[in-house]
Amino acid sequence: MSLFRYLLGGLLLAAPAALARPPAAASRDSLKGRPAIPRLPHNRFVAQYDSRYSIINHHLTTINGLKLGMEFKSRFRTGAAIYFLSTGVPTRQAKPDNAAEDADAELRFRYLAAYAGYVLLENRRWELSANMQLGLGSVYVLYEADDGDLDKTPREFLGVVEPAMAAQYRIFRWGGVGTGAGWRQPVFIPKGIQKELNGPVFYLRANLFLGELIKVFKEKEPLFTQTNMRGS
Repeated sequence: MSLFRYLLGGLLLAAPAALARPPAAASRDSLKGRPAIPRLPHNRFVAQYDSRYSIINHHLTTINGLKLGMEFKSRFRTGAAIYFLSTGVPTRQAKPDNAAEDADAELRFRYLAAYAGYVLLENRRWELSANMQLGLGSVYVLYEADDGDLDKTPREFLGVVEPAMAAQYRIFRWGGVGTGAGWRQPVFIPKGIQKELNGPVFYLRANLFLGELIKVFKEKEPLFTQTNMRGS
């Protein structure tokens, strides 16, 4: 019984200290007093022009998009986007009966997508994230009719599944570069069109963080300083 009282007393003495110490403290101590992954001070709204490249029917093409979403302190981000093919891509699809004999036919598509991403690794300089987009839209063939006018085939329902990995590197507090690569897989469409549209997706872009740029001016910090990038 005396041994039981001794152990119970020790636990009661240790409990206040354990409760006063947040769980994250252990991870900070293990990394010499610094958190392994910096957190955002608050959730933030994100708007981004998203231009990416893809190979469709052996042609390098540009897919333009606009993304709107939220980035959470937990490193999770989600939102919606709209994408469309900026230029037509020559297609192997059979031409309609009213197409001109030597007319070119091009694939066109557009779709709305919901996206979600998670930052796997992060420090002040760089981040590595995994992303997934699920989209719904339409695809059609644009061609020149035998009367000289442009015409198009009826729209086919289009689904898009696009997993990707992305990396971002900050050169300054307010700007950096980003790159990413993934795979676009159309679904719910005929096999012939699916084979033409599936393929790799990749991008390389410059990133401008407007919120951080505004803070630089408010705090009267030199524009090209590395002060806030140290210690990462």
